[in-house]
Amino acid sequence: MISHLTGTVTAVGGTWLVLDVNGFGMRSLCTPATAASVRLGAETTVHTSLVVREDSMTLYGFQSADERDLFELVQQASGIGPKIAQAVVSVMDPEDFRSAIASENLVALCKVPGIGRKGAQKMVIELKDKVNALGAVSVPTATGVGSEQWREQVAEGLHGLGWSAKDAEVACDKVAHLVEEDPKVGIAVLMRAALVSLARK
Repeated sequence: MISHLTGTVTAVGGTWLVLDVNGFGMRSLCTPATAASVRLGAETTVHTSLVVREDSMTLYGFQSADERDLFELVQQASGIGPKIAQAVVSVMDPEDFRSAIASENLVALCKVPGIGRKGAQKMVIELKDKVNALGAVSVPTATGVGSEQWREQVAEGLHGLGWSAKDAEVACDKVAHLVEEDPKVGIAVLMRAALVSLARK
């Protein structure tokens, strides 16, 4: 298994990035917050999880080992695949998730796209004894975004999680005030706020 990669960022999108590792271009899918945290031409390290299917091998990258461990843990619940697991990491940090499972907070879990009340109940039952394995969490420092760059990153992140272009545009409009109030607000904060607004529809 590939635990982590360190290399130079040669390309980045809303939900993916490419690292040049000794001449090999390694592409990994990632959360919008992870994509927003890297810079073209800079060396960075991502913690990774390789998902192997009959017809594909997909690498997922994360800012921290705790996020990767959360991604892998969530998939131990029946009916949860990598797409929903990545949505969990996009919406909740590991400490929030651990708290939600421990306190059986179904409302918090249902804010994740693709998880309904029944699915949240199954996650609580199946992961309650495993969730304490998640280590202590260090929340990454938020990275400020450009005047309109955040819209593209948030919209692409929502598309990657299955929302339509129209829904993504509406969600961006609803969180635009956060950027006006604090130009240094991070993509992770904007993404979570956008997902919360969509969950209320």
